[in-house]
Amino acid sequence: MTTEGSAGRTSEGTPDRVAEKDAGRSPDRVVEGTSERDAVLHAVSSAVLAVTRHLSAREVLQVIVRSARTLLDARYAALGVPDDDGSFAEFVAEGVSDKQWEAIGPLPRQHGMLAAMLREAAPVRLPDIREDPRFEWWPSAHPVMKDFIGVPIRDADHVLGIIFLANKRAPGGFTQEDQDLLTLFAAHAAIALTNARLYERGRELTIVEERNRMARELHDAVTQKLFSLRLTAKAAAALVASDPERAMTEIDRVQRLAGEALAELRAVIVELRPAELDRHGLAETLRKHVGVLDRLYPEDISFAGGPLCDLPPVTEVTVLRVAQEALHNALRHAHASAIHVSLETAGARLRLEVRDDGDGFDTESPTVRGLGLLSMRDRAEAAGGSLLVSSEAGAGTTLRLEVPA
Repeated sequence: MTTEGSAGRTSEGTPDRVAEKDAGRSPDRVVEGTSERDAVLHAVSSAVLAVTRHLSAREVLQVIVRSARTLLDARYAALGVPDDDGSFAEFVAEGVSDKQWEAIGPLPRQHGMLAAMLREAAPVRLPDIREDPRFEWWPSAHPVMKDFIGVPIRDADHVLGIIFLANKRAPGGFTQEDQDLLTLFAAHAAIALTNARLYERGRELTIVEERNRMARELHDAVTQKLFSLRLTAKAAAALVASDPERAMTEIDRVQRLAGEALAELRAVIVELRPAELDRHGLAETLRKHVGVLDRLYPEDISFAGGPLCDLPPVTEVTVLRVAQEALHNALRHAHASAIHVSLETAGARLRLEVRDDGDGFDTESPTVRGLGLLSMRDRAEAAGGSLLVSSEAGAGTTLRLEVPA
């Protein structure tokens, strides 16, 4: 790899060159060199895996900085994501305490070495950053930095950000090998950061779609109920004097419609509650959701399930949404006295079960399409799983979802 500071010199890190050098070494030296390369590759692999495990863009930035600092054994590390106004949309640092940050002041603007790196989009390695003509100044509370290395994080020709480190703990400052290593790591970090941003955009679109769906449900269910309620109340008022018996019938209907509207509104409110999967995990989020339903509805609603292994975020969302839909169906249609939800890992599968003791239904009847079974099956298949619904008239319903764990 030929990079800044190594022009005209063949890198000693290429496989062919390494093979030539190893051929002239003693067996002990060859083994030692191989072990060193294996250690370096293992370090890079560990750093890349640490980054790619995260799907939040902010988390990815933090792990990139932390991993780079560990990889090159530096005292300070930072990563800046530029904005379009001459500043940084995000700036993450390691090695600087919260108290120091408070003393330093606002985020840096795109000036000095940071601006030069964004403009030139090329690696920089310096024995002392303060002696470079591109260096301008630091705030008075800024830690003193000497040896410096920085590389751009790029997606094709677009610079996503710059990552830089300062003050290598080992004597002698940063080496060409450090620069090659950081450049390699930055290339993988760019992929992880791009994926995280795409994932967050996808989540934003999902949230918008969910809000639109909820708005439609509010309009289709609650609004129509309230409209009917208003007309019935008007009819009852008009009949009070002329036909009290019919007026009482209309008032009974008002009470029934009000109860149905309240139930619809409760269902919508519950679905609008944030899942908080990232904070609590699937099992705890579902437990909280069931607890809310148990307080809102007269049915006895219970949950059983302990901590689970780490699951892909898409799988967690699938299981939660299917559980919510199944609970909504049971509360709305089953006329059950008890609903039980269980979540467990069975071998390599995660199993969700929602069981009620309600009326049951004919699973082959075309009228059950309104229960969202097709939507739940689509979710299950998209997650590589399966959905089974067992029900008989008068014998309750059991819905079982299985997805890879």
